[in-house]
Amino acid sequence: MSLRIYNTLSGRKEEFVPLHENRIGMYVCGVTVYDLCHIGHARSAIVFDIIYRYLRYRGYEVTYVRNFTDIDDKIIRRANEEGVDYKTIADRYIKEFYTDMGRLGLERPTVEPRATDHISEMIHLISTLIQKGYAYERDGNVFFSVEKFKDYGKLSRRNLEEMKAGARVEIDEKKENPLDFALWKASKPGEPFWESPWGKGRPGWHIECSVMSQKHLGETFDIHGGGKDLIFPHHENEIAQSEAATGKPFALYWIHNGFVNINKEKMSKSLGNILTIKEILDHWHPEVLRLFLLSHHYRNPVDYSEEGLRESQVALDRFYSTLKGIKENIPFPLPEEISNLSSSKKKTMMEEAPLKELAGRIETFPDRFKEAMDDDFNTAQALGYFHDLQRSLNAILDLYSKNPSQELLPLLSRGYRHFKKIGWVLGLFQEDPEVYLQQQRERGLKRLGLTEKEILALVEERNQARKKRDWKKADEIRNLLLSKGIALEDTPSGTLWRIYFPS
Repeated sequence: MSLRIYNTLSGRKEEFVPLHENRIGMYVCGVTVYDLCHIGHARSAIVFDIIYRYLRYRGYEVTYVRNFTDIDDKIIRRANEEGVDYKTIADRYIKEFYTDMGRLGLERPTVEPRATDHISEMIHLISTLIQKGYAYERDGNVFFSVEKFKDYGKLSRRNLEEMKAGARVEIDEKKENPLDFALWKASKPGEPFWESPWGKGRPGWHIECSVMSQKHLGETFDIHGGGKDLIFPHHENEIAQSEAATGKPFALYWIHNGFVNINKEKMSKSLGNILTIKEILDHWHPEVLRLFLLSHHYRNPVDYSEEGLRESQVALDRFYSTLKGIKENIPFPLPEEISNLSSSKKKTMMEEAPLKELAGRIETFPDRFKEAMDDDFNTAQALGYFHDLQRSLNAILDLYSKNPSQELLPLLSRGYRHFKKIGWVLGLFQEDPEVYLQQQRERGLKRLGLTEKEILALVEERNQARKKRDWKKADEIRNLLLSKGIALEDTPSGTLWRIYFPS
């Protein structure tokens, strides 16, 4: 099966055919660095991190460009409020960005350009648009004339006349049309500026991405991505100014991720429900957040909630418990004599039901994973196959516990490698299982305000009550622990406890 991608430009899934065999150029709009990153930034970053990883997993050589907008009204406003220059603000939040993305485990893009490092190229592109009649200068400002570009609206499927009729654009007497957008802005008192043929000023937002993408990927490249909120006007304007200047297609495939809502409400500063990545990772393991987000198709909206994260943590804990069970039962790497079991032994083993079916599920897992990801990067379906793999491995572990036959070890080893190697594509299952589970236990206890010593003391008190056949007191202690978030399980080897997340 070939890779198929939903292309916003065509409004349908298309077979992915790169411009150059085995080489892909991908540009993703980055952040405007004036504040800390939030959960919406995390989703977009993780979505395109997965796409970048999967394309490489599939054998492509990928040049991945993600920019920083380091000059903007919001950056200038923040700098003025703090009495510092714009660069101080930009540098601070670029550093914070790297801290957040590092904690999320993101792969670094190939190139991460800053807008202010490309001012001369922006001036050149704006000059080209003026020469070709697509742009005009007014009082030191330069605007793009949308009426001159006949395909304006093709990405967002908006009709120019309808846009004019419904335009809610602040009246600017300098513009010939209220829909025209700024390529260059004349400087205002106290603002940073650069010299240009039109006087002192700074670039508009849209021109930045056209310049940075084309400089590092060429006039036409394969994939352009970003959040759905960027389709109009940002990406629409990028297409217009880029194709007007070059006469060539800009990007062939446009990929846009869906929004993140907070408890079924749109995230916004006015509602006070902006959640920063730092706040989330103070309470949740990064892979929990990844698993939660990747359980939804990237184009669909995600409703962020504590309950959703709790469910993802429970699921991730179970995955790691399986990996821990495998690691405790088999040596790594497997001895050569076990890895190379005779074909007759393997054949006999594989023909035994239900082992034949379980072995088949492990053997076919990479193909099923690829099938899901080839269908427009369907991570939700891919995770379903990981759950299926986990169930198969748990069943084999159960067989092994009853009959520790060496013939089972290659299957367990292969399943473990699938989790580690293929899990890398999703940025999941990369921790040492024992370390992960211990950290999660400590994190959970901290959240509950309990210590392991306190829990063990109550467990021992309950054990003593049970010995005395004081069932009432034993039940009271069990219920007390349950109310605090700790569930008990009585087993032949003793009483076990785990952190419990009520629904």
